Amino acid sequence: MEGESQESQRHCLIRGIDHLVMTVKSIEETASFYSKSLGMEVVTFKGNRKALCFGNQKFNLHEVGKEFEPKAHSPVPGSIDVCLITDCPLHKVVEHLKDCNIPIEEGPVTRTGALGPIESVYFRDPDKNLIEVSKYITEHVGNQA
Repeated sequence: MEGESQESQRHCLIRGIDHLVMTVKSIEETASFYSKSLGMEVVTFKGNRKALCFGNQKFNLHEVGKEFEPKAHSPVPGSIDVCLITDCPLHKVVEHLKDCNIPIEEGPVTRTGALGPIESVYFRDPDKNLIEVSKYITEHVGNQA
C-alpha cells in the first residue's frame, strides 16, 4: 500500500525448520554419536532411511555416495555448522560430553542467538561438523540489541 514502509510490507513466509539433511561417512556411526551424546532418537522411515529426531525437528542422514535425490549441489561430510538449543543447564551438557569422551572445542562462551544472548559450547561430530549447543540467557530472551 502507498505510504507503508518496505519493512512493514515485508512478510516472512517461514515459521521454522522441519529438517535438514546431513551427508555423513557412516550413518551407523553418526546415529550412535548423536543418540549417545545428545539423546536424539534414531528413527527409520520410507524404507530404510534414517533420521535423528529431537523436539519438532530432525536431521535426515544421507551416506556419502548414496544420497537421495534431490540433494544439495555438492554434499560432503563435515560441511555443517549448526547451533542446537538446550533447556538443560550448560554445565550439565559439558559434564555429559566429557563423560562421553567428546572433546570440547570452545566454551562455554557467550554468543548471540536468534532471540538474544546465549551461552554456548562447541564440539565436533564424527564427520568433523561443528556442533554448538546453547542455552538462552533467560533474562535477555527476546531483547535483541
